[in-house]
Amino acid sequence: MAPDGIARRLRLSPADKADSIVCSFAPIATSDARLLILGSMPGAASLAAGQYYAHAHNAFWRIMGELVGAGPDKPYEERERILRARGIALWDVLSSCVRPGSLDSDIRAEVPNDFETFFAEHRRIARVGLNGGKAAATFKKYAARHCPAHVEVCVVPSTSPAHAARSFEQKCAIWRAALLG
Repeated sequence: MAPDGIARRLRLSPADKADSIVCSFAPIATSDARLLILGSMPGAASLAAGQYYAHAHNAFWRIMGELVGAGPDKPYEERERILRARGIALWDVLSSCVRPGSLDSDIRAEVPNDFETFFAEHRRIARVGLNGGKAAATFKKYAARHCPAHVEVCVVPSTSPAHAARSFEQKCAIWRAALLG
């Protein structure tokens, strides 16, 4: 349960108040980042660990290992350092929401992150990669209007273990072409 102040600010319905309010993490970013990867909202395992993409079966860090050497074999802080050094920023479209469990389809009472400020402070962003359909839909709904015209936006297959329509190799190839191509 969230503190009463957050629940009041979100203007939650009685049904929403009965579920868990979850909040995103601060972005991993440097002022000279060129690529921004956006998820929707951290899942339960990530929230419990205080780390992006902490679920053991999420393919995100395996893909980052293949693309830039920030694989799950490295400590989390080292993975963050590698992303920053490679000009990659990591964040979520949503700042908070109501969601029992980890499924994006269960997200309600969405509150977006402040993309107007983010893009103003990260002027070198040239590409945004949206990690899956929910990230794409919420980005379009809340953040696209703040995205500078020169920024290329692409949707990549979700790294979530719930998205099993493609193999790891297929996901990795699409991520490589879309984000590093």
